[in-house]
Amino acid sequence: MTINGIVKNGIIKLKENNIEEPLLKIRILVASVLNKPKEYIMAHSEDKLDEVHEKKILEGIEQLMNYVPIQYITNNQEFMKLNFFVNQNVLIPRSDTEILVEEVINTYKNEPVKILDMCTGSGCIAISLKKYMQNSEVCGIDISKEALKVAQLNAKNNNVDVKFKCSDMFTDIKNKDFDVIVSNPPYIKTQVINSLDREVKNEPIIALDGGEDGLYFYKKIIKEAFNFLTDNGMIFLEIGYDQKDELVELINADKRYELIKTKKDLGDNDRIVVVKKV
Repeated sequence: MTINGIVKNGIIKLKENNIEEPLLKIRILVASVLNKPKEYIMAHSEDKLDEVHEKKILEGIEQLMNYVPIQYITNNQEFMKLNFFVNQNVLIPRSDTEILVEEVINTYKNEPVKILDMCTGSGCIAISLKKYMQNSEVCGIDISKEALKVAQLNAKNNNVDVKFKCSDMFTDIKNKDFDVIVSNPPYIKTQVINSLDREVKNEPIIALDGGEDGLYFYKKIIKEAFNFLTDNGMIFLEIGYDQKDELVELINADKRYELIKTKKDLGDNDRIVVVKKV
């Protein structure tokens, strides 16, 4: 079968299963299997595939039809202009989270700071911060040992020195002198998870479920972070599009912190909250 033939057949199958962006996903899949850029697929559309590549692409199409995210099939996602290995043990990095990372970078510029990334998952936040803030010390923690294996691989692949530790939130954190605590914690309400897109539901539930009100991890961070921050230390949080008012209320009720700012993402949704220890 030619590249063009397998792309056309794949698109038909994905459309029959109501898979979004079928052309894009098929091109990414074929490019990944052939280890070529997406542009190659268009320029060499009449090239004949060998049996090994054809079989692997057909297997990938079956996975897509079963709502497996393309990133888990190719084991790759770009974030902050870096490439990250991802599998079903970690949440897929999203472009919205880049706003969180950029806010930390822009706040401190080249100032060396000590950063704790809570619920690190793939390590995309911690690794990106270390890559662009090379003078800073960065530590990432997660309760999932499997996620931490992915994070460690990503640190190695991106040639950065980030320390990773397995801990249930602050339980096993000994250091209490972080200038920055940053987190994109699970924040989807438990009862909402069943209504998510089928592809999203193939991501680890542990990385999605924020408890009954979606605020479980925020409450824990706000309550406990104070004891792990230096004077004037700051917390940077990614939030759900509808959680700003509740988060602001939580922060204002705790007189140990000052709300510095909230910020929207490119889709005009509330996306991050920044607070300072006072």
